[in-house]
Amino acid sequence: MKVTQEKLPASQIGLEIEITPEMSKQAYDKAIQGFMRSVNIPGFRRGKVPRQVLVQRLGEGRIKASVIEELMESGLKQAIEQEKIEAIGNYQIRSSFDELIQSFQPGEAFTFSASIDVAPEATLKTYKGLAVTAEEVAFDPAAVDEAIEGYRSRAATLVPVEDRPTQFGDLAVVDFVGRVPAEEGSEEMVEFAGGSATDFQLELQEGRFIAGFIDGIIGMNVGDTKEVTATFPPDYPQEDLAGQPAIFTVTVKEIKAKELPDLDDDFAQEVSEFETMAEFRESVEASYRSRAEKATQQNKEQALLEALEQQVEVDLPETIVREELNFMLTQTAMNLSQQGLDIKKLFTPELVERLREQSRPEALIRLRQALALSKVAEEESIELDEADLQVRINEIVQENPDQNFDMERLRDMVSEELLREKVLGFVEEHSQVELVPEGSLTADDAEAEALELAAEATVETDAVDVEAAEVA
Repeated sequence: MKVTQEKLPASQIGLEIEITPEMSKQAYDKAIQGFMRSVNIPGFRRGKVPRQVLVQRLGEGRIKASVIEELMESGLKQAIEQEKIEAIGNYQIRSSFDELIQSFQPGEAFTFSASIDVAPEATLKTYKGLAVTAEEVAFDPAAVDEAIEGYRSRAATLVPVEDRPTQFGDLAVVDFVGRVPAEEGSEEMVEFAGGSATDFQLELQEGRFIAGFIDGIIGMNVGDTKEVTATFPPDYPQEDLAGQPAIFTVTVKEIKAKELPDLDDDFAQEVSEFETMAEFRESVEASYRSRAEKATQQNKEQALLEALEQQVEVDLPETIVREELNFMLTQTAMNLSQQGLDIKKLFTPELVERLREQSRPEALIRLRQALALSKVAEEESIELDEADLQVRINEIVQENPDQNFDMERLRDMVSEELLREKVLGFVEEHSQVELVPEGSLTADDAEAEALELAAEATVETDAVDVEAAEVA
């Protein structure tokens, strides 16, 4: 079988495949025999229909279409094997099907064109001597005090309060019924799903509920009923409530104050495995120092990844872009499901399509970064150590004894993680990483965004001035 290859954009290969006369005749005869066995024509027993009658009844076009579909499928499979093409995804037919039907003749050579995605070939302009800037996350001693206060709060004793109103830090037991506008701009308020509760235990702390709800309850006494105005955040997962104003009718049934334990050795023994408060505090401090170091390392790795992504040259096939988008949407769905949201109701076809469009730039960046890392590993012969891999797998399994792991999938995930660490470690050794105080780069980004918005506003103003001048 004659096959001609052509390199196409987006990591595709174009194939022109010529089917031999013998193959086209065999496929046609096979199709005729198949129709004879399956088609019921009055006056003839099945399998005994004369060929001419069968062709006349079914039509030459229908038979040819069946033959062509079979020839293209088998021809593509054979061409991929014959040419040793590492194909990914499905093929696309480039020839006009109607023209193929018109030109096809049994016993004559049959030629058609197709394209197929192949693994992308990435090239890196450079991966050594990169100069990047990353934020250094400094250890904050105040975080240790806050963490210990958190332990203290959770170990507190709840004491009923009747002689004063609610205040921040209390736990209130409330009934509430929420209502939102019946439709946008409407003054009619209607109840909504999930907007009501009875004997709901609510910690009166900032950020515990939607904006305005906690503030509205502060100052209420046991037995009080009050209408509290609140607003759902614009990014609220339940789309029909996002950004909506709401009115909650709230009744306070109980108020409980927290009596905090003393920060002594008894407290340390109650909330941890340590015998003394000093040991407990030292452990918490070590944990927060480690977090700061890990956060700094993550910032450095992210800066290096972004720099590598700028150095990679690759034409990404649509197949792997779709796969990455599917993976990202699946992860989003899983995260929302773990928060108790109904994914089937939330993920409408319109929302899924919108999420695909919004996620596409991030998917392209992630793929380019992954290919850049693979290229560095290939160029520097960086490989995984089996012993290190097994140690990391064992650590994960031991830290999560109640979880039933798919060991093959876990191995793949850990392998990818370890290889990423080794490659980025190599790149960092051969790069210049400048650490700046936390918030420095974020501030720069905000300033750049403000300048960009200002520039856009200027352009819009200029456009209005031009229009005004034209009208004048």
